[in-house]
Amino acid sequence: MLLANSLKYIVQNLRFNNNKISKNVPCPLRTNQFVQRQYCSEKFKIIDESTSVLTIRRSLKTAGVEATEGCSFIKTLCPVCDFPDGKTASSIYINKVSGNVVCPSCQLVSGWSSVEKFFLKTGKPTKERERLKELFEKSKPKISAPIEPINATSISNLEQKAVIKVMESLKLQTIPYSVLLNFSVLCDTESNELYFPLKDVDGVVVGYRRLYKIGNDVAEQTLPETESFGVLKSQSGKKDFTSAIVVLSIVDMLALATQKLNYTFICLPHGLKQLPQQCLLNFETYQKLILWFDHDTVGWDMAFSFAKKLDEKRCLFVRPTEMHPTPYRASLDSIDIKTILNKAQPILHKSITTFQSLRQDVLSDLQNIDKVQGVKWKRFPILNKLLRGHRKGELTVLTGPTGCGKTTFMSEYSLDLAMQGVSTLWGSFEIRNTRLASTLLRQMAGHSLDSSISDFNHWADAFEKLPMFFMTFHGQQSIKIVMDTIEHAQYVHDIHHVIIDNVQFMMGTADEAKHMDRFWKQDSIIGAFRTFATKKNCHVTLVIHPRKERDTEELTTSSIFGGAKATQEADNVLIIQDKRLTAIRGKKYLQVAKNRYSGDLGIMTLDFDKDGLSYATKKKKDKATATEQQPNDDLPAEV
Repeated sequence: MLLANSLKYIVQNLRFNNNKISKNVPCPLRTNQFVQRQYCSEKFKIIDESTSVLTIRRSLKTAGVEATEGCSFIKTLCPVCDFPDGKTASSIYINKVSGNVVCPSCQLVSGWSSVEKFFLKTGKPTKERERLKELFEKSKPKISAPIEPINATSISNLEQKAVIKVMESLKLQTIPYSVLLNFSVLCDTESNELYFPLKDVDGVVVGYRRLYKIGNDVAEQTLPETESFGVLKSQSGKKDFTSAIVVLSIVDMLALATQKLNYTFICLPHGLKQLPQQCLLNFETYQKLILWFDHDTVGWDMAFSFAKKLDEKRCLFVRPTEMHPTPYRASLDSIDIKTILNKAQPILHKSITTFQSLRQDVLSDLQNIDKVQGVKWKRFPILNKLLRGHRKGELTVLTGPTGCGKTTFMSEYSLDLAMQGVSTLWGSFEIRNTRLASTLLRQMAGHSLDSSISDFNHWADAFEKLPMFFMTFHGQQSIKIVMDTIEHAQYVHDIHHVIIDNVQFMMGTADEAKHMDRFWKQDSIIGAFRTFATKKNCHVTLVIHPRKERDTEELTTSSIFGGAKATQEADNVLIIQDKRLTAIRGKKYLQVAKNRYSGDLGIMTLDFDKDGLSYATKKKKDKATATEQQPNDDLPAEV
């Protein structure tokens, strides 16, 4: 009974609920007041009805509406928003990839279908159109104006000495005071904090970027953390430049602002985490963009991802090496910033390249070998010894006998990564999202919540902050629909890890299977995911059931259902071996049967904690090491 009530409570509170939820949360801008935040099902819905750009163009042309086409958006007049000043009409921006409509004046993000009716020549009377417009206005989410930080005052209203003292505490001694005056910065002299306003494409303040100190380090925080879509923008003079330099931090932007450069400087609101569609509006007027991110492989990988949204043809990248650090570090080390900018190279390579073109990439990998290996697991240290880490652009296949705990292991495997900032998209075709979320929440808490319902809100609030999304599919689904959904999610939410549990549910219904070769069908599915992983630089994990084998026989890479394409295309093959029913001292363990990155193979014992649904390695077992194995050796039946 308690479990049923707990699951019911989860259904009512988790973010992928079908109902709208209203919840009081503390305002992040250091205030004791509470703001009302609306959680709408449409906001977190992954499956958006995408509309082709040809359909949108045809609708606008038929309606006789003038439209301007940019790199990422089609711009036209908003058919529903009132004129803010009685003279100038508001503009809406229609994304050419996702079909989403962005209206900066009302901060609305919705699908094309929500406004398409206003562009159709239906012959409806004016009163009917006004009624539709009124209904649309009422249905739009209410966005509160950003709350200014308490105790923070514009630096123009403070004494210069007081502001300089705060700058020195934040290690900004090399930045002239006059530079800060160009940003309309707010200063909290008591807490030694600076707040830089984030503005949308119309110049309206929609959030703040907080610069503060933690111990001896200087940190940055975007407020609000999850719903801010403004950017920090500056330039060296009053002229509107056609080129911009894109950076991740305020200190890098301030370092650029001290230089005499013919560029606009833009600081992203969420760093490498994501690039919201609304932010893309701020880049439409630029013909060239130089992405100058962290000098490591993570920054290089995300540059590829962001460049796809920003239009690769106009993007250049400062390749990460020790001689090309971030702008702030370059200014401290007296490295000429103009020289680094002149060496910026295009994101795209030609079809045929030479080592000379790849030289800087190879050097960057060697200088950042630890980050090249990927994100490390905290719950599975033995996997770090074998796989070295979780890397983008790879394809992993997980298999194991029925009932061995593949989904339970994969949920904890993905939770570990999501808690470290890896944006994850779950496609669970076998179990419903409610049950999957219950498992993830229990694994995060480390114990069952049935007997401690009072702890639910604490863990649910923490889980909501994770970059984890869920597809709403269940049962048999077409590979085309699934791939369209994944590509949409990767574009909109900057997904880094996709999990499909399991591939057999995309093989088609029984009637369809009569007219096709199932092995050929599976090979085409594997090929589609392999192409997606490589092209989008996203890690894909596929759960595939094995063929029916004798219980006494161990599973191998040949045991995976279908042809050999799954194991051939995979970078990693993980097999759960369960020998508890075939041997007196048999155990369950995870076998790394293929590892394309380092070639290390071995096993990791899976000891199950039933209360926390966890396979995580316990501290008392930290001394256990992976059993090294040659590629063709057989593992023992007992571990």
